[in-house]
Amino acid sequence: MNRNQRPRSSPSRLPSPMRPQTRREPCAHTRLPTVSKRVTTMEGLTLTGVLRKADGDFPSRRAISISGRLELSYARLHQLVDAAAARLADAGVLPGDVVALAFPNTVELVIVFLAVIRARAVAAPLNPAYTKDEFAFYLSDSESKLLVINAEGNAAAEAAAAELGIPRSAASLPDASGTLELSLPAGSTAADGTALPLDTRVNDPSDVALFLHTSGSTSRPKGVPLTQFNLAASVKNIRSVYRLSETDSTVIVLPLFHVHGLVATLLSSLSAGAAVALPAAGRFSASTFWADMRASGATWYSAVPTIHQILLDRHATRPEPAYPELRFIRSCSASLAPAILEHLEAAFGAPVLEAYAMTEAAHQMASNPLPEDGPRKPGAVGRPTGLEMAILDEEGARRPPNVPGEVCIRGPNVAKGYKNNPEANKAAFAFGWFHTGDVGFLDADGYLHLVGRIKELINRGGEKISPIEVDAVLLEHPDIAQGVAFGVPDDKYGEEINCAVIPREGADMEEAEVLRHCRKNLAAFKVPKRVFITDSLPKTATGKIQRRIVAEFFVPPAKAPRAGA
Repeated sequence: MNRNQRPRSSPSRLPSPMRPQTRREPCAHTRLPTVSKRVTTMEGLTLTGVLRKADGDFPSRRAISISGRLELSYARLHQLVDAAAARLADAGVLPGDVVALAFPNTVELVIVFLAVIRARAVAAPLNPAYTKDEFAFYLSDSESKLLVINAEGNAAAEAAAAELGIPRSAASLPDASGTLELSLPAGSTAADGTALPLDTRVNDPSDVALFLHTSGSTSRPKGVPLTQFNLAASVKNIRSVYRLSETDSTVIVLPLFHVHGLVATLLSSLSAGAAVALPAAGRFSASTFWADMRASGATWYSAVPTIHQILLDRHATRPEPAYPELRFIRSCSASLAPAILEHLEAAFGAPVLEAYAMTEAAHQMASNPLPEDGPRKPGAVGRPTGLEMAILDEEGARRPPNVPGEVCIRGPNVAKGYKNNPEANKAAFAFGWFHTGDVGFLDADGYLHLVGRIKELINRGGEKISPIEVDAVLLEHPDIAQGVAFGVPDDKYGEEINCAVIPREGADMEEAEVLRHCRKNLAAFKVPKRVFITDSLPKTATGKIQRRIVAEFFVPPAKAPRAGA
């Protein structure tokens, strides 16, 4: 699609994995069934229904807060969301319209996101730090009909939307007791100005509610439509495995434009009647994190390994007088080295549960259990949660326990296909399973152990090397704070292994010491050929380390010397 062309339409129902489906625009005279006739049967099958039940069960309990600034009960949040959804409907946002959201982690983002999906539209949260060209791609690829930003504005997003002819709106909640200010132009998305009142709109399980893109670690980002049913199933799985209830509370440390922060922390908590706090600083800050946790009475938190490491580093140099008593700490979105898991448990006195997730599964696929539900295994990402999982070979046959193959899944939380990408769908959904692209094995107890991404495994002269294994060895060294292994081209072996490490504060780390440690703990062919000592590693907006990006940073392809030359 031409990026300078105004998006025209988007599917209100999920397309077939193999064939795009044309969106059906509601006619002016169409009257959809009223909420009262279908809400009971749909309540457990849609995300909005699950959240509505929590609103009804816990109206006076705290839902959202910002330390020292704002607090919303479930009843108040529900009131704000419904009012904003009605505004969107009256302004001409139709079922199936994609509404892009470019916000930092604010209460306005939470309200507008929930309002968009309540109106049967599709929410597409975007990283507010994108450049104009990045916004142009994501707005165009999602076929967004409206862009909503915060009151402070976003010059790059607004410029991209203007070029695409997409209307813009700003949202602000100056006072918790007031209404959400939403500057919506009348008929902003409906071509003929026709609006469908909110009370005619009943959320259906098959409605696409959330549109995200994959991270594009090995290819162009792919659009992932997730339905109300996918999201309802996902939050139920997460709520169940961690026994989340109305007595729980957490602080969101990850961006809400990413499925980890949005689904695992925000939506799963709200589905359980639990409390969610947004950081007082507006984003994760190690200096205020524990103060926010104490102020909110937090019982758990979820983060990527990079953030866990930052908290450990601060604990080593500036420990808190006391840490809150947590039920558990969750780690997801990247591999957590067993050594880091042990340090976390020792420092903060809570069980650390590593999980496995991806956008196409509406987040969680597996997790280590709570202590009362079974053992947690360092180095494993746990047991499947609420879905089927199989380890398949290239022909689609199941691998026996402890034999690696591709991790494949299917279940109610799994997307049915990528948007307008039949080639990717054909490959990803072969043999009746969704293929994750990860290599791993299930042990005799049903726990999943990941070996690496298929495209990230390092093939050194026919020997397949798991970079995750090398990462774990690097992080066992007491003077290494962060470490990542990656493959580079090599004339002799095809690929050779390199690594980059960040020394701990005050440590005098040299390449020779890293290699000595690796030779002691790894087979000779797995020892890195070259070690980069650095003070930082390139990361994605969500704090993840992608090996391809790290490799290109330290060994640029155009200038890369051949290690075997």
